[in-house]
Amino acid sequence: MLVKTYCAAVNGLEVTTITIEVSLNPGIMYHFTGLGDEAVREGRDRIAAALQYNGYKFPKADITVNMAPANLRKEGSGFDLPLAIAILAANGTIVSEELGHYMLVGELGLDGRLQPVRGALPIAIRARAEHFKGLIVPRQNVNEAAVVNNLDVYGMESIVEVIQFLTGEKSFAPTVIDTRRVFYEKQYAFDLDFADVRGQENVKRAMEVAAAGGYNLIMVGPPGSGKSMMAKRLPSILPPLSLSESLETTQIHSIAGKTGKDTSLISQRPFRAPHHTISEVALVGGGNNPQPGEISLSHNGVLFCDELPEFNKHTLEVLRQPLEDRHITISRSKYRVDFPCSFMFVASMNPCPCGYYGDPTHHCVCTPGQIHRYMNKISGPLLDRIDIQVEIIPVPFKEISKAEPGEPSAAIRERVIRARAVQTARFKEVKGVHCNAQMTERMIHRYAEPDQAGIDLLRMAMERLSLSARAYSRILKVARTIADLAGSDRVTTEHLAEAINYRKLDRGDWAER
Repeated sequence: MLVKTYCAAVNGLEVTTITIEVSLNPGIMYHFTGLGDEAVREGRDRIAAALQYNGYKFPKADITVNMAPANLRKEGSGFDLPLAIAILAANGTIVSEELGHYMLVGELGLDGRLQPVRGALPIAIRARAEHFKGLIVPRQNVNEAAVVNNLDVYGMESIVEVIQFLTGEKSFAPTVIDTRRVFYEKQYAFDLDFADVRGQENVKRAMEVAAAGGYNLIMVGPPGSGKSMMAKRLPSILPPLSLSESLETTQIHSIAGKTGKDTSLISQRPFRAPHHTISEVALVGGGNNPQPGEISLSHNGVLFCDELPEFNKHTLEVLRQPLEDRHITISRSKYRVDFPCSFMFVASMNPCPCGYYGDPTHHCVCTPGQIHRYMNKISGPLLDRIDIQVEIIPVPFKEISKAEPGEPSAAIRERVIRARAVQTARFKEVKGVHCNAQMTERMIHRYAEPDQAGIDLLRMAMERLSLSARAYSRILKVARTIADLAGSDRVTTEHLAEAINYRKLDRGDWAER
């Protein structure tokens, strides 16, 4: 008897519907075809143990299993459930006319319980696109998959419940989630707030400009000056995610297995802070089973690299292309996948090896040569791609104790949202451009062209700081955002002067000050 069930395979962001065909004939052999990896092949033993534990017999027959399309590699344990159901149906243990109407996915424990799988959300989107009546997933994945409307999603505890449902022995209600309510009620629930930051008004201003325009930012300052503290609060002033951005972000985290058990949609912009020992593959993605890296997990959010010079230099250099293109293509001998990675790159570092260069309260023991070597750990091309470079001076305790609480994140966020609204209206006719940081050269000349006084100021800055053409463009982009925050239609010398001041690391006299 030949039986077919349906599931899905996730490769990168692409999801392919998989047809599992099971044929039983006299004999005792088990044949598997369809390019399944070791986890897929081991599913036979898990299925046999689960069926026996729950009172079902694994067929004593010549079993041939095919996973079509046979030329597509299948990886992971999510094929256990549809394969087990197909084997039972082929053996006549269960009889159901619903097998072809539902997509099934789930790993089986030895007791028959369903274990969570990766990629439940993109699989649900694929099931709806293929016009399946419903999707059956492990209970832990149901909130994630149920955000897809026009599809019945059932979260099951065990294979016994799946059998009862398919045979009509017991009825189950699909999970229904009010996607918009769940999404909007958590958008502004931040644990960290800029009100906790006393002083450092110039740095907070730089972060406001960065948030308003979507710029990359680096902070240079001694230990304890508040670099990490402020970076962790950056998401609280970013504009809220749109529903489409949230869906895209959640899909990436779903594929990586990073969504929580009770998570349906990610409602806040992600903030990722990898340790400096991270490898290139972990940062940009890839591996034997291609997974998104930290830059893709930061999509629509923030990637924070603390102590930037401590990162491996070759690892940092792989960021150069993603920072420009906002997507990454990973090509290997066996696969080629694309992942989006439109993120704000935020970094922090000490000004010298001892950490106290420029600190008014500590004496720096580093020589100019040591400082230059330390700063040169960050390559010029990478620094060129960082739009805002700001220096931090520690706030003395006497001033901290007297200072009033800082401006709350909510007030800063309102200004950022207004500036983003101006940019959205400006680029409404341009596909793929949503903020000033994404402007092309032609757009810069159209929307950020300064007057003659501004051009003279820029010429002087270019000559004194030896700026590159890329740095020139980024100054104009930043100036355009400063003008948007000020409600100005034109970029003036005042806006340009502030933008030029955000190129601290372009100064050639860093170690001689």
